Amino acid sequence: MLQYIVKRTLVLIPLLLALSIVVFIIIQLPPGDYLTTYINQLRSTGMEVTEDQIKALEARYGFDQPMYMQYLKWMKNLLKGDMGYSFVYNRPVNALVGSRLPATIAISLVSTILIWLIAFPIGFYSATHKYSFGDYAFTGISFFGVSVPEFLLAILIMYLYFLVTRKYAGGLYSDVYAGKPWTWDKIVDMLKHVWIPLLVIAITGTAGLFKTFRANLLDELGKPYVKTARAKGVSNMRLLIKYPVRIALIPFIATVGWMLPGLISGQTVLSMVLSLPTVGPLLITALQNQDMYLAGSIVFVMGLMAMIGTLVSDILLAVTDPRIRNSM
Repeated sequence: MLQYIVKRTLVLIPLLLALSIVVFIIIQLPPGDYLTTYINQLRSTGMEVTEDQIKALEARYGFDQPMYMQYLKWMKNLLKGDMGYSFVYNRPVNALVGSRLPATIAISLVSTILIWLIAFPIGFYSATHKYSFGDYAFTGISFFGVSVPEFLLAILIMYLYFLVTRKYAGGLYSDVYAGKPWTWDKIVDMLKHVWIPLLVIAITGTAGLFKTFRANLLDELGKPYVKTARAKGVSNMRLLIKYPVRIALIPFIATVGWMLPGLISGQTVLSMVLSLPTVGPLLITALQNQDMYLAGSIVFVMGLMAMIGTLVSDILLAVTDPRIRNSM
């Protein structure tokens, strides 16, 4: 087991190097750069930009250097924990991401736990009470959750909330508390707003995980070892918990791989619809303005989190599933 963990960890080193190169190249692929966009904005206002001014701006932003030098500079700073400087916001990337990271992690983490707490019991009930009224009801709700996009559901809930209260439900807190330090009043105000994104994520996220868990558990319940155990007199609950549920939990464990990058990016489209101050909209703005250090750093960190999450889920799967552990 230890040998497997060491091997999987060492594989991350070349993967991270490859990831950094791919991310930097992809960020540079669109024609032009932030400086081109900036100069076009100046010219659109009627300002004349001379060649000397363009060269001065290129030297200021480091665009006068070859691409490989820009990459090496970015990676050198990244290894030191410095994600560079945002051209659009004129602030360090660390400060920008750091200001939005707590809200992003809080929403993603709470919603993920909420999804697990809902999907597991109803999936267990639905699989063990196949074709009952409850099974049909939960399955019907899950079809609704899978088919309706998050942003559409968010707009619908916001509209219904406005019809009832005549208040806007977007944002993470009221405008009065924007830019102010966290106080008890601000936390209470946030709780009045955060229930909408949590509700939307819970409905859409639970649906997929519920259907997967139900299908896996039903598949395990139909296998010969379950019938043999029942024939030998093993109690139903003990049998379910010891073997079928343990195997059916594999999808829950596998979600760790995409949960970690989700903690960083948040629900991007949903955050834009609900005006949530998370990292996702920040990444979209950076990509639209070709802010390479901001966009590249966020994408790189998300890729790093995905690799770490995959490693953690692989280890947990090996611990949970004897078939994986014995194949090492």
